[in-house]
Amino acid sequence: MSRVLGVLGGMGPAATLDFLAKLQAMTPAQKDADHIRVIVDINPQVPDRNDPFARPGPVLAEMAGGLRGAGAEVLAIACNTAHLHADLISRASDLPLVDMIETAARAARDTGARRAGVLGTRDAVRLYHEYIAAQGMGLVTLSREDQARFMDLLARIKAGDVGPAVREGMAGLAQTLVREGAEAVIAGCTEVPLVLQPADSEVPFIDAGEELARRCVSVCLGLEPLPQAR
Repeated sequence: MSRVLGVLGGMGPAATLDFLAKLQAMTPAQKDADHIRVIVDINPQVPDRNDPFARPGPVLAEMAGGLRGAGAEVLAIACNTAHLHADLISRASDLPLVDMIETAARAARDTGARRAGVLGTRDAVRLYHEYIAAQGMGLVTLSREDQARFMDLLARIKAGDVGPAVREGMAGLAQTLVREGAEAVIAGCTEVPLVLQPADSEVPFIDAGEELARRCVSVCLGLEPLPQAR
């Protein structure tokens, strides 16, 4: 019997639905009962993860506890930046957490890249710096001006704009990372894959949400061990 996955979502809603679709697509199933059970809390009211004065941690911890109460046995967070509160979430629920940042960093290493670029919020990039260094890789980041452009594009995606201008803008930022020496590009924000695909990148493109979905399926089906407690 597979383990029950609890997903902390809603940050944002479209990105969570994209993650759930990838979770379904990654599952080797011949019939309904072959899929893993997933309990999802899509909560768009989580305080802004990018606001230094907001306090999303307690809300995320409460969500995690609720997922455990509903039957979840392992957790995933469908938001890169929310992993700033991963330890609190894990402690509050007393459940193992499949870490998206760690999973994506490992996937970047497995491409053979020596330096990885990250398209993500400032705090998410800070988290990736730690995990990418742990893989023996260097990190390539955007300039302050380009990071501001990224945040503007992110806001437009969250508002429902996934049109050509946003797609071209995000692809341009990925190309900037490559010009600066990135040998792989990580979509370190779950909104990025809504407008950017592997074909848009001249180097390996790591979709952190897709990598998380793949690992969650593996963990829940017992194909790899549960993550260690935090």
